[in-house]
Amino acid sequence: MTDPNQAAIAALRSAVAVSPENIELSNQLTRLLVDLMRYEEAETNVRESLSRHPGDVVLQLSLADIYFRQRKDSHAMAIVETLASGKNADPRAMVMHARLLQRSGDIRGAVSTYRDAVDRNEDVADAELESLLGISDFREQDEESEPQGAAWQEGDYDDDDPEFEMFRPTEGFESVGGMESVKEDIRVKIIYPIEHAEMFAAYGKKVGGGILLYGPPGCGKTHLARATAGEVKAGFLSIGISDVLDMWIGNSEKNLHAIFEQARRSKPCVLFFDEVDALGASRSDMKRSGGRQLINQFLSELDGIEANNDGLLCLAATNTPWHLDSAFRRPGRFDRIVFVPPPDAAARAEILQLQLTGKPTDDVDVSKIAAKTDEYSGADIKAVVDRAIEAKLHEAVKTGMPKPITTKDLLASAKEVRPSTREWFSTARNHALYANEGGLYDDILDYLKIKR
Repeated sequence: MTDPNQAAIAALRSAVAVSPENIELSNQLTRLLVDLMRYEEAETNVRESLSRHPGDVVLQLSLADIYFRQRKDSHAMAIVETLASGKNADPRAMVMHARLLQRSGDIRGAVSTYRDAVDRNEDVADAELESLLGISDFREQDEESEPQGAAWQEGDYDDDDPEFEMFRPTEGFESVGGMESVKEDIRVKIIYPIEHAEMFAAYGKKVGGGILLYGPPGCGKTHLARATAGEVKAGFLSIGISDVLDMWIGNSEKNLHAIFEQARRSKPCVLFFDEVDALGASRSDMKRSGGRQLINQFLSELDGIEANNDGLLCLAATNTPWHLDSAFRRPGRFDRIVFVPPPDAAARAEILQLQLTGKPTDDVDVSKIAAKTDEYSGADIKAVVDRAIEAKLHEAVKTGMPKPITTKDLLASAKEVRPSTREWFSTARNHALYANEGGLYDDILDYLKIKR
């Protein structure tokens, strides 16, 4: 006896093949496949429709729902975060975002996002989600008051202004394995203007500027920034979130201004902001004014409106560039966006050689190990070496006789370390496919060999 579901699927597939531009036919096929829990087929069908109708919100939400049902939450989040942000956020995407937040354990964020969605459009109310969140009504609760402090104004200084540790790295690009194209971008933007200041001045180009480094974690963004300072023999000031953020209103802006002022007093100086997206998240996603004021202060400091930034070299790193406010990418700020991919085979061999320097080895074939560590980040390769050393130490304690590290030891260690970059690329891939305004993430598509 013929399976009626199979017959219906076959009929819809034939109809879609005849009218591939008909989104409603394609959506009917997707809904039937989802109802039958044939998620992989449903995903393939939606992707084919998206290739014909890129940017269609309904199709994107349908793909996010399929991911959600398969518990591919990072994939779903990559789609809905874009659709659920900004003034024109789609309430349906916001509800999906709330579901993802609830499943991740962020109940407070889920409740806030869900309430905002229903405030925009009551038709998206979801009784099942309300039950999961423990919401029975929508009486607005007063927002927690932010700690109050004396608001800081430009020009307010005292002896208690923070001072941050600055040092001058002695190692340059020779300490960075591979990354030749990334190094060349930094040379053009930062190093050549310093080395040939008079020539650049003749063309009206100032010494300084900003580069945003993005890519999977552990691929050497921080080390690259430090090596840049060493390359130009400049001071290096590395800034983290805790160096800036303060619970009192106005103090975060004051800390940020003090950081830039210290860097300006020490020019040439490389000012490096790690996890810059935590300081410069998109203002359209913020409800409170405190975060917006900090971003406005950051942008003002980068522009050098009240001070001279000539000779101040700003580098920033982020694993999630899609969360950064777009204003940071305007000319004169972080206008050069550089993708820092996992090291290629030659770079992996070089990193291995650097990691093994000074350690007892026995004719290690780094090229062979590099060939077996595709997709590994620099940090993953360091973990491979560390595991091999630990195994050798354990063996030496037992036998009382230390032995050198061999190729076999490192290959065995590599089997125990999984490349950490895969999870990042699974998320980045969706941003590059569905939220790639102006080709910002084309480098990701090129790396993954995905045709545009």
